[in-house]
Amino acid sequence: MIPVLEASVFATILCGFFGIILKKNLVMKIVSMDVMSTGVIAYYVLIASREGLFTPILSTVKKGAFADPVPQAVILTAIVIGFSIQALMLVGVMKLSRDNPTLESSEIEKNNTP
Repeated sequence: MIPVLEASVFATILCGFFGIILKKNLVMKIVSMDVMSTGVIAYYVLIASREGLFTPILSTVKKGAFADPVPQAVILTAIVIGFSIQALMLVGVMKLSRDNPTLESSEIEKNNTP
């Protein structure tokens, strides 16, 4: 089961990566970056859950494999930072859309190079 999950997560990361590389629309690049970061977070959660799934604080299991709570805090921080970066990029795209009739990166580069 785990190799299938790892393959799915890596496919998600690769789809996001190739979307960033191949797409020319800035909004699609932002969406692709969000897909890639979601894949990275999912991979981190997958790795962190290998030791166990029980919470160490509120569990009725006396002897068992507990999940490490530190990666959970790191993942929550990564989600918040990713959301703020995405919001900042969308504001930048809104500013660019005021000056340019299109959101294609090649057209914006043509319009803004001297």
